[in-house]
Amino acid sequence: MSWLLCTSKPFLVCGDGESDWNRTWYTANPDLTQCFQNTVLVWLPCLYLWLCAPIYFIYLRSHSRGYICMSHLNKAKTTVGFLLWIICWADVFYSFWERTQGSGALAPVYLISPTLLGITMLLATLLIQYERMKGVQSSGVMLNFWLLAVLCATVTFRSKIIQALEQVSLRYTTFYIYYTLLLVALFLSCLSDQMPLFSQSIKDTLLSFLALPFFHHLLSCLSVCASMMVTGYKRPLEEKDLWSLNPEDCSKKVVPHLVHRWNTECQKVKRSGAKYGSEGLLHKNRSVQEPSLFWALCLTFGPYYLISCLYKFIQDILMFVGPEILRLLIHFINNSGAPSWQGYFYTALLFICTCLQTLILQKYFHVCFVTGMRLRTAVIGAVYRKALVISSAARRTSTVGEIVNLMSVDAQRFMDLITYLNMIWSAPLQVVLALYFLWQNLGPSVLAGVAVMILMVPVNAVIAMKTKTYQVAQMKSKDNRIKLMNEVLNGIKVLKLYAWELAFKDKVSAIRESELRVLKKTAYLGAVSTFTWVCAPFLVALSTFAVYVLIDENNVLDAQKAFVSLALFNILRFPLNMLPMVISSIVQASVSMKRLRVFLSHEELQEDSVERKAVSGCQNTFSFCSLNVCIPEGSLVAVVGHVGSGKSSLLSALLGEMEKLEGTVAVKGSVAYVPQQAWIQNATLKDNIVFGQERKESWYLRVVEACALLPDLEVLPAGDSTEIGEKGVNLSGGQKQRVSLARAVYCNCAVYLLDDPLSAVDAHVGKHIFDKVIGPQGLLKDRTRVLVTHGLSYLPQADLILVMVDGKITEMGSYLELMAREGAFAEFLRTYATADQADNNTSGRVILGTQASRSKNSIHFLQMQCYVICVILLYFYMTSSQGVQSSSSMAQRGKEGEVLGKKAKNAEVGKLTEADKANTGQVKLSVFWEYMKAIGLLLSFISLLFFFTHHLASLFSNYWLSLWTDDPVINGTQPNRQMRLGVYGALGLSQVLCYSLSVSIGGILASRYLHQTMLYDVLRSPMSFFERTPSGNLVNRFAKETDTIDSVIPSIIKMFMGSMFNVLGACVIILIATPLVAIIIPPLGLLYFFVQRFYVSSSRQLKRLESVSRSPVYTHFNETLLGTTVIRAFGEQHRFISESDRRVDHNQKAYYPSIVANRWLAIRLEFVGNCIVTFAALFAVMARESLSPGIMGLSISYALQLTASLTWLVRMSSDIETNIVAVEKVKEYSDTEKEAEWRHEPSSLPPGWPTGGDIEIRGLGLRYRADQDLAIRNITVSIQAGEKVGIVGRTGAGKSSLTLGLFRIIEAAEGQIFIDGVDIAKLGLHELRSRITIIPQDPVVFSGSLRMNLDPFDSYSDEEVWRALELAHLKSFVSGLPDKLNHECCEGGENLSLGQRQLLCLARALLRKTKILVLDEATAAVDLETDNLIQSTIRTQFEDCTVLTIAHRLNTIMDYTRVLVLDKGEVAEFDSPSALIANRGIFYKMAKDSGLV
Repeated sequence: MSWLLCTSKPFLVCGDGESDWNRTWYTANPDLTQCFQNTVLVWLPCLYLWLCAPIYFIYLRSHSRGYICMSHLNKAKTTVGFLLWIICWADVFYSFWERTQGSGALAPVYLISPTLLGITMLLATLLIQYERMKGVQSSGVMLNFWLLAVLCATVTFRSKIIQALEQVSLRYTTFYIYYTLLLVALFLSCLSDQMPLFSQSIKDTLLSFLALPFFHHLLSCLSVCASMMVTGYKRPLEEKDLWSLNPEDCSKKVVPHLVHRWNTECQKVKRSGAKYGSEGLLHKNRSVQEPSLFWALCLTFGPYYLISCLYKFIQDILMFVGPEILRLLIHFINNSGAPSWQGYFYTALLFICTCLQTLILQKYFHVCFVTGMRLRTAVIGAVYRKALVISSAARRTSTVGEIVNLMSVDAQRFMDLITYLNMIWSAPLQVVLALYFLWQNLGPSVLAGVAVMILMVPVNAVIAMKTKTYQVAQMKSKDNRIKLMNEVLNGIKVLKLYAWELAFKDKVSAIRESELRVLKKTAYLGAVSTFTWVCAPFLVALSTFAVYVLIDENNVLDAQKAFVSLALFNILRFPLNMLPMVISSIVQASVSMKRLRVFLSHEELQEDSVERKAVSGCQNTFSFCSLNVCIPEGSLVAVVGHVGSGKSSLLSALLGEMEKLEGTVAVKGSVAYVPQQAWIQNATLKDNIVFGQERKESWYLRVVEACALLPDLEVLPAGDSTEIGEKGVNLSGGQKQRVSLARAVYCNCAVYLLDDPLSAVDAHVGKHIFDKVIGPQGLLKDRTRVLVTHGLSYLPQADLILVMVDGKITEMGSYLELMAREGAFAEFLRTYATADQADNNTSGRVILGTQASRSKNSIHFLQMQCYVICVILLYFYMTSSQGVQSSSSMAQRGKEGEVLGKKAKNAEVGKLTEADKANTGQVKLSVFWEYMKAIGLLLSFISLLFFFTHHLASLFSNYWLSLWTDDPVINGTQPNRQMRLGVYGALGLSQVLCYSLSVSIGGILASRYLHQTMLYDVLRSPMSFFERTPSGNLVNRFAKETDTIDSVIPSIIKMFMGSMFNVLGACVIILIATPLVAIIIPPLGLLYFFVQRFYVSSSRQLKRLESVSRSPVYTHFNETLLGTTVIRAFGEQHRFISESDRRVDHNQKAYYPSIVANRWLAIRLEFVGNCIVTFAALFAVMARESLSPGIMGLSISYALQLTASLTWLVRMSSDIETNIVAVEKVKEYSDTEKEAEWRHEPSSLPPGWPTGGDIEIRGLGLRYRADQDLAIRNITVSIQAGEKVGIVGRTGAGKSSLTLGLFRIIEAAEGQIFIDGVDIAKLGLHELRSRITIIPQDPVVFSGSLRMNLDPFDSYSDEEVWRALELAHLKSFVSGLPDKLNHECCEGGENLSLGQRQLLCLARALLRKTKILVLDEATAAVDLETDNLIQSTIRTQFEDCTVLTIAHRLNTIMDYTRVLVLDKGEVAEFDSPSALIANRGIFYKMAKDSGLV
């Protein structure tokens, strides 16, 4: 060790001198040797900079952030650097001068060290300038360099001060200047420079931990976080206070990486499958290879995550420094001859090591949490992208509930695991190190402890396996529950109309009960697991101590052995506790990973199923049947056929939505699609129509007018700026269909696939739309149109008609050709079409004849010519008058502008949905009280008592150990050791109480109560609540918030209580040992309390903002799943993916600051804990004369635990506040507006009511919202029992509103309705709704058996159900199904055609057979033949019932008793159809438009 020597020999680096520890250690005034100071302390910072410089230079070269102009700060840094360089060279020249003076041989170190230091200072100065040119505002590399240089120079500075009294030379003066300049350089490096020029980055990027070295980044990030915390303490944080995400954390960067890796894995599997196939190997001889999602995740996130492994390794090593210093401290106290400074040195060393450990641990956690956040972003993005390309068959295997759970619960599980994943290798490492040090301390006795640990392994393995089984079962139940809740929320209107809420409440509750049963089993397992956590470390300690003292009488358990071992056992406790949790997390994540892999592996739509060229689908075989059809460009093709004949499937085939078995489908140009059931977004009416296209005002106005939407814009509160609720809840069926059609028309595509868009609109509106949009003179006249229709009046104007039966095209040709063939089509028309209709459309046939006769070769030329003419005519039409309509057209245009313009200004009026709002301020105590009441007050207090008893026993056992170690040693042994051992063992075993089980059971009781209450409150809410509350909010409550209450809150309560009692116990022990600490604990306690409140106020609000921004992610996802076909047809996938990514990033923007806030908190709290440890050691050193080693060892071993317990306590107290927000959110629906009571007890209704079916409406007025005008007013009508009344009127006239009033979906604002003399307002809602029947406009089918869909309460026999099916013309269809009545309907009834669903609704009505039947446009989606069957069934089966029919097809009500005509919410006409036609009023005009007069 030449650097510790000081000889005068010239060939040695330092020269000759005396060596030794006497100067450094065994002295009252220690100092390092001159040689050590001149070499190691000088060379260390130089070595650091020269090692870092090349890597840092390469990094700066590839990561330029712009250019910073020379500022005063940069000038100062450069000047200080040059001065330091000059000082170093001054030292070199002085050494040469000394040699020339002949003052003896000078040691080489006096030339080498200043030369090396001078060159290093020059390098540092150059680096400062290079950083400026690369836009670095503050440098971590340089900060670390100056800090290291100052620390090394401080040791030398102390030596120089001591030696200054003895000798003075120039070298001393230069060193003092050098040291001062170092301090200035360190201060300057802490300051941040101005923003760089030409920089794309923003200030927020300083929050990245990645780019620069460790300490500087941690501190810079936390300093930015501190400003947010101050804001959060002063006032509740808002969205504007959040930082923008780092680019590397955004969806557009993260998701493509995972998708690319996953696709690569899938391709690998496909290639290996092809290889096996080519080798002709039998399938059964090899296992089916699955793509590895785990490997894809590793490749995507592994490189960044590996950094955390390095930090974790360093932290694990530092963890064992504490017990070693404790050993040295106890040795110091026992050694009365040791100099005092050694005790203070150990204390300082303890403080430095604990602080360093804190910084490294927090850096580790930050990397883990950021990785977890990116992983969640990637999983959500990958699931969303997959959902857009999944095939229809695969889509049916994954319900909405399952897919939402993949995004919420499963993605969260991955996030939770990432933090603890390193424990897989870290825990064994900690165990091995702990056992090594224990062996050093206690010898072979430690093997007894190892044996106990090995015995615990199979127990934990069994628990883990059982947990996995329960986890799978719980996730399955959760999926089923969310799926059912989704359906309930989607079909809530139907549930209310049928009074089925209780049946579905019971179905949800049954699934929930099975879920809770699994949770209860998990709780029992958790209790056993907790037993092993608590017992394992104690049993290890007990067995080790017992073996140690019993195998040899001379083995004395002194303080050093006992408490160093105890500190090591406490370290051992953490990996042993964590390992079962990590195994459990891995088990949960593996279940989630399998579910995710299965979903991502689902079959996708065939990209090549449709060729994008001329529309001609020749010899196409799809999975439904064989088709051969060629559709000429620019023609109008009508597709007709019975319900279930495959009309919609034909369009699906043209869209590429069906599996193609053979043949080709070719489509030329862009495609627009109008589905049979309109898909409406939760956006403004304008956004629904424009659908992401460029806004062209003139074209937009033409489309709105052509689609007959102008009258609707007048009715809507904010015109086309009115917000449309989810699934178009605030639009009628006809309005939704017209908006859907307008969206397609606005897109101005080449091909239009129209799936019966005219079925949901009134006859006259249908005629208007056909003439203005679809027909030969409409906006789309030059486009290729494939129209599925049941309207016979439109067929003569079609160029080509396809007649479909059972998935086959049985006839094909023009109208005239088909009529001339005298086939099934002609027969059908003669039966259902009237002579008037035929005459009415003669002109159409003439047009048709000319169009049908065009030759195939001239189509393209005619199309081009037509396009030119079309442009000229459009321009002419828009700028001038047209025939006799000139004045009215101009007036209409003016009116349109007025409607759109005026209403747009008042967009706020049109707001419908209410975004999830974040509550502010502290969580109210009432929320905690509600949770305690949900658990049960008695059980809460019992759990608290169990916690207290457990920790008291733990405290006494350790105190007893300290008394044992202080026992006097007589003849080399402790006389009372067996008694001491027995009491120690008894106190330890008494800790094992069932506090874990009591808390878990309490949590399950609370979960059951809160979920049931929320379910009941939601079902009791009126329809207006569902219209303004996005379903994502509700799904979020039933999925994420319920999961939090189920699993997260009970475990947090356990950890909070444990941490609280640990902290209190540690403080008590420290105060008993060193009462002087009482001076320090109150100020540190105040600091701790202030930091805790300061943090919680921001953390709580960040959690709320994160929770609120999570709901829109699910809402948008739900909406997308319902409209995937439309999105794909329009080619809008990229826009929807961008919107989803934006919402996820917005959610993560609130989550990221909470990660940083946790690090901010942990560093401050651990500093408080480190201070307590330091002061406990310091006061122990000061009082070493009066302190026994046992008490001192106990005090410091508890103090070493205190840091972790304090941090954990604040973390858990914050987590309780942030997670109890879930209870707050679940409970908030109990305060919302509710419907009237479902039933009145006792019932005042006469038995069998209504017996007749008389309906009397007196002065009825309804409004949808309190701030809106009356939708219908002054309705006074009297309908006699058995009358058949048709209700007609133009869109928005109030037809549906009247039926909603009859069912009290909307309560009357004025007036009354009497049924058989009973005022319905005085009845319970179920009493009313269960005694009248409706066949609604939208045929809603729930997943479950056909029988359940018809009779959820099981009130009817199978014979009655079959009879109803027979009358609804479904018997033959159901009889042909393998499971008959038990046939499982898919979610939303997707495996039934729309017409079949409508017939199912008819069967429901036939089964209930009440005296009043309401048909709300019930036959809109069925063909004429089926419509005729339905009408005849209603006439015969409901002959003695009162029937109210809202009709679009006026021919269905022409034989009704009377017709009620509504106009602008009032009764316009009410008489028999013949009388109304004779009066030539509104009804006459409508009948004329329909071709009936």
